[in-house]
Order: sequence, then C-alpha cells, then structure tokens
Amino acid sequence: MIPMTTNAERHYEQWPAETAAMRDAAPDLTRGFGSMFGKLMKEGALTVREKELIALGIGMAIRCEPCIYSHLEKAMAAGCTREEIVELAGVVVTMQGGPGYVYVPKLLQALDALEAAAAPS
Repeated sequence: MIPMTTNAERHYEQWPAETAAMRDAAPDLTRGFGSMFGKLMKEGALTVREKELIALGIGMAIRCEPCIYSHLEKAMAAGCTREEIVELAGVVVTMQGGPGYVYVPKLLQALDALEAAAAPS
C-alpha cells in the first residue's frame, strides 16, 4: 500500500514557500498582518500558550485548515500537550456539534505530522 500524504503534511511542507511567495507578491499586506499578529499574539494578560489555544479553537470552529495547522504548530511550540489539544477539540465539538466533529481528524493528522517531525530519527 502506498503511504498517503495528509493535507497537514502537505501544508507543513509547502507553507514556507507559499508564504514567501505571498510576501513577494503583497509585501504591504504581509507586513501589516505580521505587525498586528506580532503585537496581539505576544505575552500579555494572556500567555502566548493561551492565545494560541484560543486561535486554534477558532480555526477549528470556522473550519480553516491553514489556521488549524498554523496555530496547532504554535500552540505546541508554546508548550501545549497532545492531551490539551484533544481536550480543546472536545470543547469545539461541544460548542459546534457536527461541523467541529468532522474537523477533529484533521487536527489529529496535524498532531501526528508535527510529532513525527519532532521525533528523533
């Protein structure tokens, strides 16, 4: 059987090149968004970890795959565990029902991809 590449794996492979192309094509947009993101997502009354969990939950709720992948990666870098991420998915499903439920596999695939990338060879 040929191993399948998930959307998450493709995202993590292609996103750096896609964002570089976007920076070249729309530098003002990229700078403006980056500036806002940098100011609002830094430590404040909420930790970066808390902000990334909120952003991940919103990404799942609005069914934005790139948002899920990006904020999952940032949440894990901020110290979130697999158990916390899966529990967050349960909150999304509680609040949204079926539309949130069908995105849990995408979240789990992204977790698997990030954990595999972080595992020692």
